Amino acid sequence: MASDYPLKVFYDASCPVCALEMDQLRARDAAGRLELVDMSAPGFDAACHGFAHADLDAAIHAVRPDGTIVRGMPVLRLAYAAAGLGWLVRPTGFGPLRPAFDAAYRVFARNRKAISRALAPAIAALRTRRGRGRAA
Repeated sequence: MASDYPLKVFYDASCPVCALEMDQLRARDAAGRLELVDMSAPGFDAACHGFAHADLDAAIHAVRPDGTIVRGMPVLRLAYAAAGLGWLVRPTGFGPLRPAFDAAYRVFARNRKAISRALAPAIAALRTRRGRGRAA
């Protein structure tokens, strides 16, 4: 839908899983349909964007151009579509599968900090390797 973009996505770059995912989307967003906003950046003020920091920390959020707020798995569906990767997440929106994927995202969101801590060394190595690949 044309009114979905540009999509302003709020994410936590201090979360290795989140940063890895947003790096991938940023790299593939050739059309500039995503505005990725790091809520962990120094000086970031959630209230300036109409949010409470705790709400942004609890789940990924996005704002459509018309001001509509999107939260959770629907944000990822829109962001992946914007980056030309919609086919990867399209199954997560299909009828009977949608509630299960939405619930799985909520479980991840509640546990993302612990998951990220556990995966941080592997994610850091992957991000470094990808960075060298782009620079070469």
